[in-house]
Amino acid sequence: MPEPTEEKLSYRLITGPDTRDFCERIHNALAEGYVLHGSPAATFNGTDVIVAQAIVLPAAIANADAAVASAVDQLENYEDNEAFEGHA
Repeated sequence: MPEPTEEKLSYRLITGPDTRDFCERIHNALAEGYVLHGSPAATFNGTDVIVAQAIVLPAAIANADAAVASAVDQLENYEDNEAFEGHA
């Protein structure tokens, strides 16, 4: 019986020294369907340049956008004089 495959994380932050190996890790993630999220970050630890790049699955962005749109719709459906919990 085949082993179950592990579900991909919606968000990942890949970090490491700025080497070809790091670039290959990003390349492989892009090949798996991830997209870059934001700009890369870089720092120097006294010896090496350490880089970080956030990546996300496009479906995660779509789900988050849909959740925000739904929340906005719900807020717009409240009558002007109707307060909701936590707000005056």
